[in-house]
Amino acid sequence: MDTDNRVLLEELRMGREERDETAASGRNWWVVGAASLIVLAVLAGGALFFARGQAVAVELATAAPPSSGAGQNAILQATGYVTARREATASAQITGTLTQVLIEEGEHVQAGQVLARLDDTAARAALEQAEAQVNASQALLDQYEGQLEQARSDFKRDETLVGEAISQQVYDTARTQVRTLSAQVASQRGQLQLARASLKGAQVQLDYTVIKAPFSGVITAKAAQPGEIVSPMSAGGGFTRTGVGTIVDMDSLEIDVDVNEAYLHRVRAEQPAQAVLDAYPDWNIPAHVIAIVPTADRSKATVKVRVAIDQKDPRILPDMGVRVSFLEQTDKAAAQTAPRGVLVPASAIVERKGKSVVYSVDGERAHAQPITAGQSFGDLRLVQGIGSGVRVVRKPPADLADGARVTVGK
Repeated sequence: MDTDNRVLLEELRMGREERDETAASGRNWWVVGAASLIVLAVLAGGALFFARGQAVAVELATAAPPSSGAGQNAILQATGYVTARREATASAQITGTLTQVLIEEGEHVQAGQVLARLDDTAARAALEQAEAQVNASQALLDQYEGQLEQARSDFKRDETLVGEAISQQVYDTARTQVRTLSAQVASQRGQLQLARASLKGAQVQLDYTVIKAPFSGVITAKAAQPGEIVSPMSAGGGFTRTGVGTIVDMDSLEIDVDVNEAYLHRVRAEQPAQAVLDAYPDWNIPAHVIAIVPTADRSKATVKVRVAIDQKDPRILPDMGVRVSFLEQTDKAAAQTAPRGVLVPASAIVERKGKSVVYSVDGERAHAQPITAGQSFGDLRLVQGIGSGVRVVRKPPADLADGARVTVGK
């Protein structure tokens, strides 16, 4: 009987220890699972942060207004080149040796910025000489004016004493002295004026040794190096440069096209047009006709037409080849009924969280912009929610996040 009780107690004790071990094991698995979830969350956050810090290569397109050709038919096409209305070769107004050239191709410069300097040793010496001449002339004038003042004082005193204390001859001599000194003062004033004019001329010659930008623009060519001689006139031998560099005002870019005489009647001033650069065949640039140049080229039977670029962009460069489509000219009523919004490639529109968005690029970041999509025009889509000229990602990757860094791919 006692043996049976001991066996029963031993079984109860062993059962309770097994339950305690099972409960402890369960708590340990819960702790391990929670720790694993925390680690996974940290890793996911780090991966997201790392992904946001990595630059994504994308292609960009520029939002354009509907006037770029949507709903209009091209009635004539012509080819030409991008030209700059303001382009200049910066050069010196005197012949001299370059000591500094402070420009490089592609650099933006402001009006009046120093581009280069010439050797100014001779010019500075001439300026110092002219300054010394002015000082000497001024000192001599001061001397003559002092003598004249004294002579006039003596003459007034002699006027009261003539015939009594002094003779007529002394009086006449004093009067003559006043006239002589007056003439000398007048002559010296002329000499001082001449010396000052010479000083101004010397200063101008010194200023000519500094070559400055005539207007704001971009340096497109660097034509000289320090040590070379530049001159405003061409010289033989090929050792003398006529310019330091070429400056182009990018805001003055326009298009020159040659239109066949037989189709010139289809072109009018202010007529809407659309330009396509040879370098960017998928980019439609809004434009309009500025003027028809009133002269013809008899060898080609063409007339030059100036076309303005309505949408400025850094990708448009001088001398680029371009094709211009002249569009049907719309009346005011049609213009008032023109659709509102801007045109973007249809591939730029994606769905994010049930909304249509495009990714606009500002600097190095892409931002999701909600838009309202409208009518389609070929591979373009009319949208509202962004402005004209905004750069958008052409084909946003599925994992492109709002605020992600991007780089422009080829």
